[in-house]
Amino acid sequence: MKEYKVVVLGPGGVGKSALTVQFCHSKFVEKYDPTIEDFYRKEIQVDTEPAYLEILDTAGTEQFASMRDLYIKNGRGFLVIFSLTSWQSFLDVRPVREQILRVKGTDNVPICLVGNKCDASIQRQVTPNDALELAQSWNCPYIETSAKLAINVNDIFAEIVREINSKIKIKKIKKKKKKYRKSCLSCCSSP
Repeated sequence: MKEYKVVVLGPGGVGKSALTVQFCHSKFVEKYDPTIEDFYRKEIQVDTEPAYLEILDTAGTEQFASMRDLYIKNGRGFLVIFSLTSWQSFLDVRPVREQILRVKGTDNVPICLVGNKCDASIQRQVTPNDALELAQSWNCPYIETSAKLAINVNDIFAEIVREINSKIKIKKIKKKKKKYRKSCLSCCSSP
């Protein structure tokens, strides 16, 4: 069974822990208690394949930002979460992605952009078009969720597994092409 290290990132108060607990334990955590880091494990099926997820729920507050490089270095896929009820949280996810790309040293990183709190439509500040436009510029999927009502919670974790798998396939294809070019060059360039 394949293992997937998923890191949940985003500003404070957007519902990272609520989504993770809803996914792992099927319950909604009402009280906001700032996280330093929590670690979860869960086995799921994604497109008929078993997947073992190791999920790291990280701190969104700036005081723990220095720990983020280590989380990112060890992660394979990233759920970047903002609150649909906070325009500022939407702005704050951009530097999170930049940090992921900087630490990973590539822009070919499995990321899923997540807009949480879709149940709070009256307080909504981020439109679907704004979020879709950002996801398209990042070349990643975008999903709206509600930890409170368990809307699309399982979907974001399944989607990040798909993203990880698709990036692995792309890497393998590039390696094969590179290997083929090298062998072709060596046999074609001999006199």
